[in-house]
Amino acid sequence: MIKTHTYKYTLIFLFFLLVSVFSVYSQDSKIEITGVVTDESKTPLIGVNIIVKGQPGLGVITNIDGEYKIKVNPYSFLVFSYVGFDNQEHLIKDDTKTLNVELKESKSTILDEVAVIGTGVQKKVTLTGAVTTVDMGDLKSPTSNIVNALAGNVAGVLARQTSGQPGSDTSEFWIRGISTFGAGKSALILVDGFERRMDDLNIEDIESFTILKDASTTAIYGTRGANGVVLITTKRGNEGKTQVDAKVETTYTKRTFTPKFVDGYTYASLMNEARTTRNYEPIYSDEELHLIQSGLDPDLYPNVDWMNLLLKDGAPTYRATLNVKGGGTNSRYYLSGSYLDQGGMYNVDKTLKDYDTNANYKRWNYRLNMDMDVTSTTLVKVGVAGALEKQNYTGANHEAIWHSLLGYNPVLTPIMYSNGYVPAYGAGNYCNPWVTANQTGYTEEWKNSVQTNITLEQKLDFITKGLIFNFRFGYDTYNYNKNRRVKYPEQWMAERLRDSNGNIVFNRVEQEALLHQDSHASGDRREYLEAELAYSSSFGDHNIGSVLKYTQDKKVNTSSIGGDIMSGIDRRNQSLVGHITYNWKYRYMLDFNFGYNGSENFAKGNKFGFFPAYSGAWNIGEEAFIKDNIEWIDMLKVRYSYGKVGNDEIGRRFPFLPEFNNVKLPTYGELETGYTWGDLDNHFAYNGLTNTTLANSSVTWEIAKKHNLGIDLNILNNKFNITVDFFKEKREGIYMTRHYLPQIVGIQGQNPSANLGVVKNKGFDGNFALHQKLGNIDFKLRGNFTYSKNEHGESDQPYSNYPYTGWQGFRVGQNRGLVALGLFKDYEDIRNSPTQTFGEVMPGDIKYKDINGDGKIDDNDIVPIGATVTPNLIYGFGASANWNGFDFNLHFQGSGRSHFFINGFTVYPFSNGEWGNILTDVVKSSRWILEENEDVNAKYPRLSYGGNANNYRASTHWLRNGSYLRLKTLEIGYTIPKQIVNKIHLNNVRVHFVGQNLLTFANFKLWDPEIGSSNGQQYPLGKTFTLGLTLNL
Repeated sequence: MIKTHTYKYTLIFLFFLLVSVFSVYSQDSKIEITGVVTDESKTPLIGVNIIVKGQPGLGVITNIDGEYKIKVNPYSFLVFSYVGFDNQEHLIKDDTKTLNVELKESKSTILDEVAVIGTGVQKKVTLTGAVTTVDMGDLKSPTSNIVNALAGNVAGVLARQTSGQPGSDTSEFWIRGISTFGAGKSALILVDGFERRMDDLNIEDIESFTILKDASTTAIYGTRGANGVVLITTKRGNEGKTQVDAKVETTYTKRTFTPKFVDGYTYASLMNEARTTRNYEPIYSDEELHLIQSGLDPDLYPNVDWMNLLLKDGAPTYRATLNVKGGGTNSRYYLSGSYLDQGGMYNVDKTLKDYDTNANYKRWNYRLNMDMDVTSTTLVKVGVAGALEKQNYTGANHEAIWHSLLGYNPVLTPIMYSNGYVPAYGAGNYCNPWVTANQTGYTEEWKNSVQTNITLEQKLDFITKGLIFNFRFGYDTYNYNKNRRVKYPEQWMAERLRDSNGNIVFNRVEQEALLHQDSHASGDRREYLEAELAYSSSFGDHNIGSVLKYTQDKKVNTSSIGGDIMSGIDRRNQSLVGHITYNWKYRYMLDFNFGYNGSENFAKGNKFGFFPAYSGAWNIGEEAFIKDNIEWIDMLKVRYSYGKVGNDEIGRRFPFLPEFNNVKLPTYGELETGYTWGDLDNHFAYNGLTNTTLANSSVTWEIAKKHNLGIDLNILNNKFNITVDFFKEKREGIYMTRHYLPQIVGIQGQNPSANLGVVKNKGFDGNFALHQKLGNIDFKLRGNFTYSKNEHGESDQPYSNYPYTGWQGFRVGQNRGLVALGLFKDYEDIRNSPTQTFGEVMPGDIKYKDINGDGKIDDNDIVPIGATVTPNLIYGFGASANWNGFDFNLHFQGSGRSHFFINGFTVYPFSNGEWGNILTDVVKSSRWILEENEDVNAKYPRLSYGGNANNYRASTHWLRNGSYLRLKTLEIGYTIPKQIVNKIHLNNVRVHFVGQNLLTFANFKLWDPEIGSSNGQQYPLGKTFTLGLTLNL
């Protein structure tokens, strides 16, 4: 046994001795290379990367004098790389001691610029479709979600942010507007080729961002691309020295707009005014008004500023991200992680130690991308990414705080009664705002997504040069958990009187509800499979390419669905798509695309659809009569495309199958009905099985026919470029419920649905940029615009004597209301006007136009007015500059052709009696007051206590313009000189300040016009101030 151990130890000793000797020999055999790297003018270049080819992590950078020193093995290759210069490789021989290198500036032209599209990377000059490539520098704003940076930055995108609440602040967006009123309106979002959510992305991980807008570019994605496609590629590793990037940011968020309300004394005075204009007694006497103003009796006559009590001036947000990338000849990697902590703006009870009821949001992101050259012709890419999100808020629902905050007037109750009772106006959403925010428990939501994918790229040059086979597989999981712990304290409302002993009389409005739990969990699993054969080749001046791709995907509902059979069936789609492209001398380009798609939603005979697309382009700038005579034109290209795209997102699964349900007898007044036999008035009903949803075996694809005409122009050595596209689309066969069927048909339950709807959409979009170097200043001016207008075509509506009451010819989501003609001056004015049928009318009430001339105002006088809540015009413009390490970026974003009604208890004073705050705008603006201001053009009609059926109706009087222009981004940064940061072994250090939504110019000022809210009961959008630091090692 002893001999055996001695033998083992001897072998181990000899092994380490050999390794040591080899290591010493290797160190001695290395050659130390020194030198200087300059540009063509012999100016030293600072920070040039110098790596040993094939040896990841082994490299150096030049110092402030362009000098470098590195030890390498003989006959290694040194690779020199620097931004804006061509790479150079140099062989190191055993006698090399000094190597001075002169780098040459890159001579890239418009012919070298590329864009990522569905068929891969393609030169921009050969594009025949409508594509917008986004500069990631314009999108890297300190937002929690990249979607919020799209509006005004990306041509072809219409976007609107409807809430600023952390975790729920993602913008809605549409590519070229809304082209359907059916279920499927959303664009397809692909991350590294797989369908995923943008919410799960860390902005710092994104390498490129491309929007595909017309049929020719989206056809390769089949039915999924019917509403446009967003292509996102994430960063990957590259050969060379390991690079470490770190970024930290601290943001302070304030509100862009905060609704402002009157104080208690003003509120009570207005309430008296509203009562007396209706010939009622005032509620508050002069003595009581004095008590409110003086605060001498806060239990019965409070004066609470609920907005100031519950809302902080702002809230902090913290972000941190770290990524590492590098690699060698055969493998490369990119690894990143990030953290976001976004605070809410509520003033919550700090004594609550066990839980936090503020609207907070946290997110953790991670990503690993690996590229491995298995052979010289085989590349394998592996990706693993994920996001973990946590959102918490009060035990009441999202809207409860704002319903209470805007509804609870300053004289209703105090924050707390002096005897310790908790005050409330009523149960549920009628709690006082402090109770709603702090004493209703708390809710936690967790979202966890894991995304994995593998890609194989195999060159098949042994068959024919230029042939490549690609295989992709993705497997994603998503889980959602919500845990809501709810409680309510016992709550009281004091009567405005005292008993004979001077004690306040209380009424209990809510019993105490002990803590109870409501939990929910859901999730899904997705699988993607894609096989692609691609070919590209050039012969002479001819360039051809083709792609044939098969895709299939499956979505499995992993929620607890019980006996719901339909929800337990996997959602599946499959398609075979193709692309053929040809160009001659980058002058004439032709493309053909097709999709042969299958869907589970249609019956046999309609399951598959063929959708072709054609496009062509003529680069006039390459013609001799332009090249030889107009030298300042670098590219002038005209494009046209036409195609059909199918959409199977119709809102219901398996519409070709009927649905049945049991019909029960009415019991104790319930509204259920059974089968009746005999006359209609027969009261004898019987249980039975009924067809609640009729089947439609003819249901088929919603088909979009799309046209696009585009112009691309680059001039002055590519210093100025502009792209403009005009588009027109007709969406036919929109799946919709039949609205107008006579009762004689005998349908019990939901009316049948069919492919009946038609929507037409047209508009234009474009962008421009000017690049200019002014001395040491690198200057850029940019802008973009998107306009879209849709209208209903044929629809299932009966004939009407008043065509304006129908949909046809009007926008999808068109606002409708009465046309206001001002206010009634007096009773004679009322007698001489058409009869208004909405209730009693008095002087100071709104007067409406008799549209159909029948002498009365009723629902037949309701007409389309204004535009839609969703903006039809989005635009942006800005400038950026760099000078001596300083960088500056300014961006404005605007929205137009948007209208919305304002209504509810916040806008209609005293419409719900005492429930509802009064905006200061009611006092500051002109309002009709008997014998004091009887202006028929006043902004607000006479005050009415308890509602006014005539005044509180949708009309032009309450229609507001949602257009605005805002300073979206102001960024100032400074990059510390390399000669300083190199001394602390860093490659790059940048500090920056970013302000967002700093200024907003709008006619509407009650709350932020972008959210399009009718009553302001939304968490406000944020005005942010960010300080950040970026480090590169």
